[in-house]
Amino acid sequence: MLRTLEIRDMLIIDRLELQFQPGLNVLTGETGAGKSILLDSLGFVLGWRGRAELVRSGAEQGEVIAEFDLPADHPAHAVLEEAGLPAADELILRRINTRDGRKTAWVNDRRCSGEILRRLSEGLVELHGQHDDRGLLNPRGHRILLDTFGQLDGLIAKTRTAWRDLAKQRKALAETEAEIEAARAEEDFLRHAVSEFNALSPEPGEDEALDKQRRQMQGAERVRDDVSKGFAALGLNGAEGQISDAIRWLDGAADGAEGRLDEALNALGRAAVELADAQQGVETCLDAMSFNPAELEEIEERLFAIRALARKHGVLADELPAFGAELSARLDALDNSQSGLGALQASVREAEARYEKATTALTKARQKSAKTLDKAMAAELAPLKMERAVFETCVTPSDAGPDGVDEVAFTVATNPGAPSGPLNKIASGGELSRFLLALKVCLTAEAKGLTMIFDEIDRGVGGATADAVGRRLAALADEAQVLCVTHSPQVAALGGYHWRVQKSVTKGETLSTVVPLTSEERVEELGRMLSGDTVTPEARAAAKALLAG
Repeated sequence: MLRTLEIRDMLIIDRLELQFQPGLNVLTGETGAGKSILLDSLGFVLGWRGRAELVRSGAEQGEVIAEFDLPADHPAHAVLEEAGLPAADELILRRINTRDGRKTAWVNDRRCSGEILRRLSEGLVELHGQHDDRGLLNPRGHRILLDTFGQLDGLIAKTRTAWRDLAKQRKALAETEAEIEAARAEEDFLRHAVSEFNALSPEPGEDEALDKQRRQMQGAERVRDDVSKGFAALGLNGAEGQISDAIRWLDGAADGAEGRLDEALNALGRAAVELADAQQGVETCLDAMSFNPAELEEIEERLFAIRALARKHGVLADELPAFGAELSARLDALDNSQSGLGALQASVREAEARYEKATTALTKARQKSAKTLDKAMAAELAPLKMERAVFETCVTPSDAGPDGVDEVAFTVATNPGAPSGPLNKIASGGELSRFLLALKVCLTAEAKGLTMIFDEIDRGVGGATADAVGRRLAALADEAQVLCVTHSPQVAALGGYHWRVQKSVTKGETLSTVVPLTSEERVEELGRMLSGDTVTPEARAAAKALLAG
């Protein structure tokens, strides 16, 4: 419930503090006195979008403070908790607008964004007037209003979950079909390429190994002739034969040399042993350098084939095995695509069945809620002198979406047998006011802790009809706080609390103020509303009669 509204330097208000009460609070005053400024200021502190220029002429900034009672179970607590803002049994909103257009907001003395204010306002204040655009006259919002009235949150959540799952399955199917289509477009290429890879079967690191082996063979071919000549020089026709001959000749002469050849013979023996080791090493080298020229040709042929395949596919030679495996996988996926595609198609059909089940339940619930709302509206219209009018909530098929397959529209017929149509096209101004009042009552029947503001909802009606509107507002205020801006004396007389909005000019400056009225002042104000600027005794008598009920 809105307890206080404090306004400083906003438009033509310099300083104003209002203490609102439970029940029906009425605000009256002449046209242009500033009643709309109060609503603009309240909308400003609640974060609603409105007029841009709000700061009073000559002031540096405008400020609005609104204080609300906040019961423990009020939905605003969840918003405060999510935003990390302090919560208590009262909620103080404060917002400043500087002359250069900068806006700053606080909730319980903590800085916050305008978006937080707007989210809080959804559970705090409901503003409605004959020409407002907050949902009642806009068919695009009728489905949401019906869902709220029918408390269909659970069914809507199931439908949205089913829709998201269906969208996910359809996306997977579409992506797979696109992949298969792309693969089919290159099927001939894939089969040929995989055949090439299978025939060559390149292995990781093979290019480097073949290149090394080829270079070794080419190098061996160049030096093997010299090694062979060296090996021949060490053999029987070379060093080995000469050392053997020298040992044989010197050994035969050793007996006559009286020991003088012993050292020489020992050295030659050692030389023969070293020579044998050298021969073995050279022979091993020759064996290693021995290769079949055809083998070199085979190595070069495979090496060149690997490198040609790498160039063909634009990859490094070492990447060929992985690339070949990828091509094989794509070909396998193409060959097995029908089975995978069938599984995805089955998943889509299952998701469609779940979505259809959820939407069917939601549609039935909406149709049931529509009948309940129509019945409630019939009960509300009778006291408003519209017992012959027909209100109907139409639930018709629409394109599938996250919120189901229904379109909802509120239609009216002002008399039985008359054609029905949209609220704002069929009803006259006075009829529209009463339709909207009845609809507001029905849609907010379960609202708790909500301050409802009616901005000239009685426009276009008078006499007994205005009295009926006032009595319905008063009855609504028994369970909630209602603020009503009105030009109707019948409505104003039923208020539990009465304020007059008035404008004055002081030192060339126009200012607006709001004053609470005493019982005597209420008689004068109602008399003015009945008779005009000059309050006649008859007008006062009529005002007293209205106040007496």
